[in-house]
Amino acid sequence: MFNNKTLLITGGTGSFGNAVIKSFLNAGIREIRIFSRDEKKQDDMRNAYRNDKLKFYIGGVGGRPLLYWFLWYGC
Repeated sequence: MFNNKTLLITGGTGSFGNAVIKSFLNAGIREIRIFSRDEKKQDDMRNAYRNDKLKFYIGGVGGRPLLYWFLWYGC
């Protein structure tokens, strides 16, 4: 169902984001995009998981144009 799909997690460095990542990391997903405002937590998560499927982006959902850009065009 999720093979070769891209998953975007907003607020991805929080407890919910971590739970989602743990659930989907081995589910055949091509890429997991973590979108959050906390650069330190992103770096901590990057170092903890060390997985090429994870891509990190700084931003908040209050900046909707940026969020829509990630949804449609990615990076």
